Amino acid sequence: MILSVTERQSYYANPAILRRISEFFGGESPIHGTAVYLAVGTECESFYRERRPLEEFQSWLNHGAEVNRSLWDRKSLIAHLDIEYVNFDHPAYPYLAPEQIFELQRPVVSAAKSVFSHFRLAPLHVLTGRGHHFVWRISRDSRAFAQLSALGRMSASLQRLYASKPGPTGEAVAAKVGAAFAGLGLVMEFVVCEIKTGAADNCQLPVELGAIEAGGAERGREVIAVDITEYADPLCSRVMRVPFSVYLKPWQQRAELGEETVGRLSPLFVIPLDRIDVNAGNKIRSNAKEVVRLAAASSAKIPDASKSMNLLAKAYLRSPLARFHNWFYSEEHDADALWPETYDLTPMDVLPPNVCYILKHPNDLLLRPGCVRLVVRAMLSLGWHPRHIAGLIRSKYERDYGWKDQWVGYDPATRADFYARAFTGEFVIGVDNLVDFNGKSAREEGLCFIEGCTDDLEPFRNSLLYRRKYERLACRPLNGLFLPKEHL
Repeated sequence: MILSVTERQSYYANPAILRRISEFFGGESPIHGTAVYLAVGTECESFYRERRPLEEFQSWLNHGAEVNRSLWDRKSLIAHLDIEYVNFDHPAYPYLAPEQIFELQRPVVSAAKSVFSHFRLAPLHVLTGRGHHFVWRISRDSRAFAQLSALGRMSASLQRLYASKPGPTGEAVAAKVGAAFAGLGLVMEFVVCEIKTGAADNCQLPVELGAIEAGGAERGREVIAVDITEYADPLCSRVMRVPFSVYLKPWQQRAELGEETVGRLSPLFVIPLDRIDVNAGNKIRSNAKEVVRLAAASSAKIPDASKSMNLLAKAYLRSPLARFHNWFYSEEHDADALWPETYDLTPMDVLPPNVCYILKHPNDLLLRPGCVRLVVRAMLSLGWHPRHIAGLIRSKYERDYGWKDQWVGYDPATRADFYARAFTGEFVIGVDNLVDFNGKSAREEGLCFIEGCTDDLEPFRNSLLYRRKYERLACRPLNGLFLPKEHL
């Protein structure tokens, strides 16, 4: 049963709760914090895309709203890693069986902590409704920040967006800050690959870099997402949950979860795992009085991990993934004026029919990471350079397919680059071996959109594995010429 607005107001009025929330905002009070803006949600709707000035903070607490803060910060670069359980067929399952879903995540969280420990990184560990957030900051005057800024690549359209003063009070994203966030995204891809490798032998479920469909099992299609998709978008567009905020997501999704199910749920709070473990956190997070007691004895301050990030960035720079990223950026998207003569003339007759369908119906299929991965894999198998695959996807994002306000405040070029780069990178360094790149898996994942689809993806898979083995990626054209199994 959700707490009433009056009960939430009383909860937020507690001095310990306000102190902890203020810590996470980076100041003595949220209004004087280093976060650039806040975003909120009510029990009926989330408003995460609306950037609200910090001065509105108290009025939203008076409404009993859930509170989120911007990743964008005035003094630091904030790093954020999200691990959560996702069930595409039974979205209420995480809330009905919390002990089970956190146990399923345990090997992935353990692998993440091993990576953090290796680089002497001690992030703030936050428990949410469906998983874990890890948060740390990099000071803008640190060596690590300068290194990340030097690594970052930004599209011209993203640079224009940052310069357009997207903050709620007319604040621009400084060029070095935007570049550092882009560089951080590259390093976080390295972190995810390390986590996936460490968790591979111990996790019962597929581990993906976002909410990507997997084949069905006893509980439906379920995955553990090590979600870094926020790095696909501009820094000024993304927010993160605040420790000691109420958690209202199930009530916002009552149409999807069902009124009866939502009516049986206990209240939920976002809490830091400071001096307590996941089991204790699971028991505490539904009890307002226990959460208040936790607030009095814990911290929600985002730790400075500048020195650790320097070590992590150096390890990334020595990695095969960094070498791949340099190769990825060795090409540019075709200029939009050339699209009618280049990307628009992509031969569809050599592609699987389902991939053609996705490219012809990009809204909303190319917003689904699983569909984008199918396109990336198919185009790679035909010898396309991954940067031009990104260009092809971008050309769909920037055409009129009824997107409405989907791209307001976002950057299609950055989104396209992120997915083409991340999916190709996992494959190139051997974290992804295409075990689910086949027609049967695509049907089980719910990624076939043609009635009676009988796509045979094996020739494409064989071609792509051959290309990796013999370093023949981006060698065009093959135009449907696939290599037999004996060459693999």
